[in-house]
Amino acid sequence: MRVEALDHVNIITADLEGTARFYAELLELEPRDAPPPLTHGNARWMYDAAGHAVLHLNSLDCPRAYDREVRAGPTGALHHVALRCSGYEEIRARLTRRNLDHRLNDVSAVGLRQIFVLDPNGVLLELNFFDA
Repeated sequence: MRVEALDHVNIITADLEGTARFYAELLELEPRDAPPPLTHGNARWMYDAAGHAVLHLNSLDCPRAYDREVRAGPTGALHHVALRCSGYEEIRARLTRRNLDHRLNDVSAVGLRQIFVLDPNGVLLELNFFDA
């Protein structure tokens, strides 16, 4: 057995529509309905340009195969979610237009520029842009 890739990240939110809109507008992820028994009212899967559902967004009342307590706000032991991205200047412009607080970091030793931003649920996103 070996891990081949990170499949997706699941975010449980009190604001499903707002969270889906945040990821669609900022990162151009495409919101689609999740498969049954999930519904438009309780789940959205956010797809990247390659057709992978990289984020699963669920409402607080969405049924779960493995249920456990969920608390809003800071994400406990999960510090951040890192996404490899392209279009650094475009993302910076979107953040500025939306007046979203964010931080920048450069790791020049590996040709990496980073943008850190919180989603509407307090999930810290690390957006990574590697030089070509």
